[in-house]
Amino acid sequence: MQFRIYTLIVCWCFFLQNAVAQSQYVPLNDDYYHLIDRYEIRRGRLNEDFHIGVKPFQRSAVVSFLDSIKADRTMPLNDTDFFNLDYLRQDSWEWSSDQTPMSKKTLWKRFYRKPSDFYYVQNKNFDLHLSPVTQLILGGENNSKDYLWLTARGVELRGNIGKKLGFYSYVTDTQGMFPQYVRNYTLNVREIYLGYPLYVVPGESLVKSLRTNGVDFISARGYLTFNPIKQINIQFGHDQNFIGSGYRSMLLSNWSAPYLFLKVTAQLGRFQYTNLWCNMLYNQPNRKPEEPIEKKYAAIHHLSINLSKNVSLGIFEAEMYGRTNGKLDANYFNPIIFYRYLETYLGSSDNAMLGVDFRWNFLKKFSFYSQFMLDEFKTSEYFGKKGSWGKKFGFQAGLKYVDAFKIPNLDLQAELNLARPYTYAHKSGYTNYVHYDVPLAHPLGANFWEVVGLARYQPSRRLTLYGTFLRSRKGIDIDGRNWGGSVYRSYQDGRPGDTNNFLTQGTPVDVSFTDLRASYMLKHNFFIDGRLLFRNQVSPAASVNLKTNLATFGFRLNLPYRQQVF
Repeated sequence: MQFRIYTLIVCWCFFLQNAVAQSQYVPLNDDYYHLIDRYEIRRGRLNEDFHIGVKPFQRSAVVSFLDSIKADRTMPLNDTDFFNLDYLRQDSWEWSSDQTPMSKKTLWKRFYRKPSDFYYVQNKNFDLHLSPVTQLILGGENNSKDYLWLTARGVELRGNIGKKLGFYSYVTDTQGMFPQYVRNYTLNVREIYLGYPLYVVPGESLVKSLRTNGVDFISARGYLTFNPIKQINIQFGHDQNFIGSGYRSMLLSNWSAPYLFLKVTAQLGRFQYTNLWCNMLYNQPNRKPEEPIEKKYAAIHHLSINLSKNVSLGIFEAEMYGRTNGKLDANYFNPIIFYRYLETYLGSSDNAMLGVDFRWNFLKKFSFYSQFMLDEFKTSEYFGKKGSWGKKFGFQAGLKYVDAFKIPNLDLQAELNLARPYTYAHKSGYTNYVHYDVPLAHPLGANFWEVVGLARYQPSRRLTLYGTFLRSRKGIDIDGRNWGGSVYRSYQDGRPGDTNNFLTQGTPVDVSFTDLRASYMLKHNFFIDGRLLFRNQVSPAASVNLKTNLATFGFRLNLPYRQQVF
């Protein structure tokens, strides 16, 4: 054991000694990442510094891409485009080849010397960026006499040591009262499917109750990153990942809580190969508060290939596994082997998934993207039986249209998502595609279809208007039988039949959703938000019906908008 530890230390020191300059990653933020995406679509060719389909992106790669956009004289940019370009570059100014402006006004001549950083230190051996994080939201909804509210405060820290080792840390303490439909998402689903109530917030981990319906939770993320050679980046820490070009992902999304992972990314020209080894959690039923949460693991490969200047193809593979003794299986640490073979070789009953994703940018206006995910592919189930329960897959297709109808900075997006019954579920909580009681792919789990429409319009530099429209149908298990809508429940438990299964079977729940938001950036990353939401949920099961109208107003500093669209 001592020899192994010594070997790891020697290898680590060797890597750092030979490491090249690297950077941290831009935190996942739909509004922020859309600005990067639209620049790639408008340029008319895929980016060479990173692949849009695997998020988050390294700050250094984003700035390199933005610098190339600014230097491209053939791409027309209006005043708002230049403002967004400068905003994104200023956010990672330490990696820009062109000098970014200093603040016009500082605080005591030491703070906010750069618009993006409360405090920074930069010299040849050390680079540090420190910023506060805070949020306040107030509002009300028709379903409650209590006010909707949320407060958060924290800090974000990033930097480099000797241009060889990068680090990132983020922590916030949050209390609040979410709308009724958000509270129902985690409470009802677990009482129906698992027989016990548990309250978790999408995107977060442990949540404590506050007063009657409030929540109290701490968010923490942090990692180390370095490049042993120019083409390879290694990241180790606690955060989230996203695979795909859409608003949702049927492969891997950031809907669940952050998790511990080791990620190795190889960038080789038009090829990008990503390996993820994740330590996730299975919050087993009837667990006592003093008992530890069981561990489960995921091993994920994704190969992205730029087939031409505007077409990319991705190949995805994942293996979910867990052992009652909590031990890792070293076989899955092979970065270039086919996991399905390993599963057969080991004689295991682990959960293997295969997928592809596709992106095509055309006419410097449009981007078509798609995903297809197979869960435990068996030819006898797919082709030999009508409506087989084993025909488990997820599908996505979407289209983005930037500067729509020749209106500058009006961007539209439409997306279809669906998942067959029993998709993402497995024999136990150790092998289902779930982390900390929240799906790792789509918020609705399985046995659903969904259509999402998004409109983003930036009429001036600092004001952006957002509209999100959703229509969905999901089949749930009101009668106790397992109709395939739950990703938590074993597919062997209470399945009505092996054949004649269809999409949204069981008790249907229809949701129509309209979310209107206006965001004004008063200072760098300081936003004032106003929101109106109209949501109607109807079902033959009257107890599930819920109509929600709400309005909120608030501000946030260095935080993404918490959208809660489902």
